[in-house]
Amino acid sequence: MPALTCGWKTLSVATVLSGCLSLFALPGAAHADDILDGKTQNSGTEQSANASDNGTVSVTVGGVVFDRSKNGSGPSAGAVTSSTSWSPPACWYAPKFTPQELQDYLEPIWEAESTGYEWDAKQREKYNALDEKKGFNKDKTGKGFWWGSYVNKSYPPGWDKCDTEYFWVDKGDPPPADKENAVTPEILAELAYAEIRVPGTKVTLAPAGATKVNLPTWAWLDGAEFKPVSVTASVQEIGISATATAEPVSLQIKAGTPDAETYPASGVCEIKDGRIGQPYEKGKANDTPSCGVKYLRSSGSGTFPLQATVTWEIHWTGTDGAGGDLPDGTFGATQDVVVQEIQAVNR
Repeated sequence: MPALTCGWKTLSVATVLSGCLSLFALPGAAHADDILDGKTQNSGTEQSANASDNGTVSVTVGGVVFDRSKNGSGPSAGAVTSSTSWSPPACWYAPKFTPQELQDYLEPIWEAESTGYEWDAKQREKYNALDEKKGFNKDKTGKGFWWGSYVNKSYPPGWDKCDTEYFWVDKGDPPPADKENAVTPEILAELAYAEIRVPGTKVTLAPAGATKVNLPTWAWLDGAEFKPVSVTASVQEIGISATATAEPVSLQIKAGTPDAETYPASGVCEIKDGRIGQPYEKGKANDTPSCGVKYLRSSGSGTFPLQATVTWEIHWTGTDGAGGDLPDGTFGATQDVVVQEIQAVNR
């Protein structure tokens, strides 16, 4: 079993999972377990979070405040999946302690975990702990923070990458260049990406009822729901933030059987004038829809699993004037479609 570094000493993975997770409950460390009725209890360096009645305005998770007031919502809303192998950071560094908070946290641990004089001395030497005025950088109180690691609580691959011990950063200074996961506007944008939720993708099909063989079936999505959504992530102590915005660009339809034709032939319906597809109107049963499908055989006693997936373009802007594109995200759903033969009556 590999060994990991957790703050001040090397531990096994099993120990990390059972004991080192207390890092999420540190004084001044913001974390998801603090969330109570959409609000957080705060102390020390932890960001405040004022939530609306539905808890979407701002919630503190892992040293970062997420403003979700412009996010997608509803029972069918879900997270987008990157269209590439890219994924948001599994761990990151952010402000965690004031000098006094770090002292209050570490000293009891040193006493409880002591393995002798030599070990104690090394721990105290790291933070100049014997100097009452300058120990733990107390002479810099209000001028910076001790930074530490935070982990995505779903523990995706790479969650143990941020294993550097606490390090000091003066206010106004960038984090050390060798801390590649230290929060910057771009890192915040990537974290905000993971919080984006978009509407469900159950398409409306028409004519209503069971679809008929060889007749075009129109498909569209409610244009009112498919508008840009965004999430803002910030670290208030150091005055940085970034907003990740997702905009719908296309709908892809897969009929669920090779015995079908899609409109257009690619199955990809581009968004035009904020609309995905065109609502069916009476009298257009034999017209060619801008977005839809035509089944060439009956589904018999079963159904065909029609899959509808919306692609969202995602970009970000940050407080330092930077910005750029993030990988496209997709979100889809499958719905059962009944296809019947057209019944003719001979007279």
